[in-house]
Amino acid sequence: MKTTQSQLDSIRLHDTPPRHVGRLAAHEAMVIEIEGFPAPLLTPIRIACSDGTSVPGEIVGFRGHRSLALPLQGNVPLAVGARIVADGQAGLARCGPALLGRVIDAMGRPLDKLPIPLLPDSWQVASGKGNPLDKGRVTQPFDCGVRAINALLALGEGQRVALIAGSGVGKSVLMGQMLAGAECDVVVAGLIGERAREVSDFVEARLTGAMRQRTIVVATTADEAPLLRIKAAMRATAIAEYFRAQGKRVLLLLDSLTRIAHAQREIGLALGEPPAMKGYPPSALGLIPQLVERAGNDRRSGGSITAIYTVLADGGDLDDPVVDAARAIVDGHIILSRSLAEAGVYPAIDIRRSLSRTMADTVDALHRSAAMRFRQLWSTYEENRDLILMGAYAPGSDPLLDEAVARQAEMRAFIAQSEDGLVPYSDSRDVLIESFGA
Repeated sequence: MKTTQSQLDSIRLHDTPPRHVGRLAAHEAMVIEIEGFPAPLLTPIRIACSDGTSVPGEIVGFRGHRSLALPLQGNVPLAVGARIVADGQAGLARCGPALLGRVIDAMGRPLDKLPIPLLPDSWQVASGKGNPLDKGRVTQPFDCGVRAINALLALGEGQRVALIAGSGVGKSVLMGQMLAGAECDVVVAGLIGERAREVSDFVEARLTGAMRQRTIVVATTADEAPLLRIKAAMRATAIAEYFRAQGKRVLLLLDSLTRIAHAQREIGLALGEPPAMKGYPPSALGLIPQLVERAGNDRRSGGSITAIYTVLADGGDLDDPVVDAARAIVDGHIILSRSLAEAGVYPAIDIRRSLSRTMADTVDALHRSAAMRFRQLWSTYEENRDLILMGAYAPGSDPLLDEAVARQAEMRAFIAQSEDGLVPYSDSRDVLIESFGA
């Protein structure tokens, strides 16, 4: 029986391109080498295990004619010759309003035991470089509910801020206060490399009432693969970009840049990248501006991403490479002081070393003048603190220092704020001008 032309055309129409199948050729540390698999970077894959299951992975590089990939799970039974196939489209995150109020992992799967949300749209996880002129200026104040920040380090919509501190100084508490007091439409919280207990605490203690309904949490714990930690940060940023494109005012909280850099350090060293400063390969520090530069105002949609990135100063070293890289690219930094925390001042914001680079464009002249006066008195006291405590300073020799000493308790009381208390921007401004204005 002869095949008709229409039958041949039908066969051609239903032809599908061949599916490439690779084979595991080598496995060293976290990296696997694949033969016969010419896939582009960031292609998601499935790796067959010797126990009949499979694990996801991603193409991260090449070595000669072999592809290099990282599994997204650790301690899996892999064997030489294992079958490897492509698994879906590279680099897209499903997005939509149904994400609001949900807790998801680095791959977008629900962690809150609720049904999978219906998400009609998608967004690039690793966003490409845009036109810098599409980023709007930061001119509108951003109310975070924390008096010391609203008054002395006034933030603006679309600003990128680094929250820098050592361990146990109150980063998480301050971040929770800013989350509760933020004036925005959508909150995206990326909890990267956290302890599982801290993820539960954040969701149950911080996200209550109406706050929960406008917040999306992307969480990955410390025991997960380093590539998953990076993908969680990328996904959180991509979701924030999606809502900004809808014209929304978005607050992005990413905790923390340090753990993201640590994850990229693990990957870079496993791929043979030479270490540079303090063991960090160039790719680990290069990842920070790639993330930070995606936040900001969008002239096209009118939306904004105000981003707060926590940075852990390892050993309290403020010259740590990650701290230095973050401080150089953001629009301001808030440094927490261990000595203030030990003295019972919370939030323990070091006013002298903290800075908002956009404050001059977001506040009026009276506010700016009062903030400068406060900082002048605070810095004068800190510079002469040792002399004062030793009794080597004679009152009356410096009127500015006399005033700084007399008002030190008042200034500390101005900075201090209870964990569950919120002070609006207007109240913070008015109190500052009344107390320290000209």
